[in-house]
Amino acid sequence: MPKVIAVLGVGPGLGLSIARRFGREGFTTALVSRTDTRHASYRASLGGTPTHTYAADVTDPAQLKAVLARITAEAGELDTVYFGPADATSGPGITPLTEAGADALRTPFEAIVSPAARLVEAVLPDMLKRGSGSLLFAGGLSGKYPMAMLGSLAPASAALRMYVLTLHAALRETGVYAGTLTIGGLIERGDIHREFTKQDHGFKVGTLDPDDIADRAWSLYNDREEAEAEFNAMAAV
Repeated sequence: MPKVIAVLGVGPGLGLSIARRFGREGFTTALVSRTDTRHASYRASLGGTPTHTYAADVTDPAQLKAVLARITAEAGELDTVYFGPADATSGPGITPLTEAGADALRTPFEAIVSPAARLVEAVLPDMLKRGSGSLLFAGGLSGKYPMAMLGSLAPASAALRMYVLTLHAALRETGVYAGTLTIGGLIERGDIHREFTKQDHGFKVGTLDPDDIADRAWSLYNDREEAEAEFNAMAAV
C-alpha cells in the first residue's frame, strides 16, 4: 500500500509543493484547506498522484478530528503529516510588542501552537504504536531571531519552533520523526506573496522557491537526524 501524507493548510505555494514532492515518491496525498474553491486545480496540478481533498478549518478541534478520521478511512493510515499554519496575521493583524497585551499574544497561539499540539495529540499515539511516522511543521524565522516588525506573532512562532525541536528530541528512539521548516521570506506562488506584491510597502522582502523548500523537507524526512531546516531570505537577519 502507498504511504499517505496529509498536508494541512495547503495552498498554491509551499503546501502544494510538499504534496507534489512526496507524490513523486509514490505517496498518496490528502490535501486539507478551509474551502474547496481551489481543490480541483490542486488535483489537476498533481497529475497522476492519487489525491484526496478535504475542506476543514484545522484550528477547530472538532473539524480537525473529523478530517483526520476521514483521511484515514478514505486514503489510508497516515505515514506523514505536514502542518502549515494558517496566516496568523489575519483578523486583528500584528500588534507591536510595545503595545501588545495578553489577548494580542493569545490569538496567534490559538491559530498556530494549539492546533499543532492537537494534531500531534490525534496522530502520534498510532505512530508510536507502530514505531514509524513523521510530523513536519512550517514555522517563521521570527521564532528563531528577534524581528520587531512581527511583534505579537513572534512569541507564537518561537513556541511552535521549540515545541517541534523538543518533540524531535523526545521521539529520537521511537522510530517517529518530527522536524520543522523555519522560513523567512515570501514563498513564491503563495497567497501571502501574491497579496504582498500587489502594492509597494516601502521595503523589500526576499523570495523563496517552494520547490526548494519541499526538496529539503523530503531530505529531512529521509535522513531523520536534523530537527530543523532554515530558509532565510531576510537581508536584515
